[in-house]
Amino acid sequence: MPLADRAENEGAIMRAPARENGPVLGHPARSRLSTATLLRQAVAEFVGTALLLVAVIGSGIAAQRLSPGDVGLQLLENAAATAAALVAIILAVGPVSGAHLNPVVTLADRVFGGLRATTAVVYAIAQVVGALAGAVLANLMFALPPVQVAATVRTGAGLWLGEVVATFGLILVVFGVVRSGRSTAAPFAVGAYIAGAYFFTSSTSFANPAVTIARTLSDTFAGISPSSAPAFVLFQALGGVLGVGTVRLLYPGIAAVAREAVVPHGVSGDRGSEAECASGDHRR
Repeated sequence: MPLADRAENEGAIMRAPARENGPVLGHPARSRLSTATLLRQAVAEFVGTALLLVAVIGSGIAAQRLSPGDVGLQLLENAAATAAALVAIILAVGPVSGAHLNPVVTLADRVFGGLRATTAVVYAIAQVVGALAGAVLANLMFALPPVQVAATVRTGAGLWLGEVVATFGLILVVFGVVRSGRSTAAPFAVGAYIAGAYFFTSSTSFANPAVTIARTLSDTFAGISPSSAPAFVLFQALGGVLGVGTVRLLYPGIAAVAREAVVPHGVSGDRGSEAECASGDHRR
């Protein structure tokens, strides 16, 4: 290769921007784009999880008041309202963040390669904070103190096993549907699973650490004593681990579609911004 051509090629290589996992390092417009996207995703997870807790706790309070003395009917009303709301919430915020609404789902997606570590941490924080906010809001809606200490003790091997089964099944449903390519069915599959798990698990299917923590703040039908919550979270994590292992065994190629959990997502506004960045690069 002539010396002049070699020098030109080396200069081009030195001028080429370095990339790390997508955004161009040192490119302020694209760095802002990435931060803005993550912020919107965090807000979506916060709002979605808050609304989920409003549904779980609010429908439990309403069920107690509407059907006093009939625990079976109260549970049916609670399950139906929660499942229906969950479908709607996933449809509403899913296009932005995927609507994980659950730290176990988020960590599973991270293991499968669907999320960066930073994004997973932001999601989990947003979910827990959103859940706490939703619990307070549900209490206030029904003229209760904003924060209560739940007195309902939920403990014992049977209940803990119920949480393992509930969380295991949730991970299998979420990623099994994603792997099948039937993403439009995901909100309904998840809602149907949760509705059923209310009744076929001994624990009434908490299956979500953020939900479990938040339910300690409402001494109502859906409440759980703070002393009972850590064991529930521990066995939910165990169910998540078993679910991840089973999904890997059944679907070895899950990493290729993990980004689509729970539903395909990507902020449409970002695409326009990316186009503007690209046109700006061209002009320069």
